[in-house]
Amino acid sequence: MLFLIALLLAIFVLPSPWGLVAVVVAAVLDIAETGLFMWWSKQRRSAVGVETIVGRRGVAVGRLSPEGQVKVDGEIWRALCPVGCDTGTDIVVRSVDGLTLRVDPAQ
Repeated sequence: MLFLIALLLAIFVLPSPWGLVAVVVAAVLDIAETGLFMWWSKQRRSAVGVETIVGRRGVAVGRLSPEGQVKVDGEIWRALCPVGCDTGTDIVVRSVDGLTLRVDPAQ
């Protein structure tokens, strides 16, 4: 956007040497801004995929003995809890096996 404004200023408003300076400065700022945004976007981890649910907390919807259902982030999942737990127990997701979560009761 800055480059377009500088180009219009260079063509219609500014005298000869200053028009070129405005275009060069705008181009440098535009390239720096684009590089900064690209760098910033690569710093964030993407929050997609089943693996992002590992470590999250949820609640047992039914009794887990050892299989049942849990609610994590508003979604109901099939779960396996080797030690078992009752309805309403807070759980922590330890791993994902297909569409089944392996969970443990939260400490």
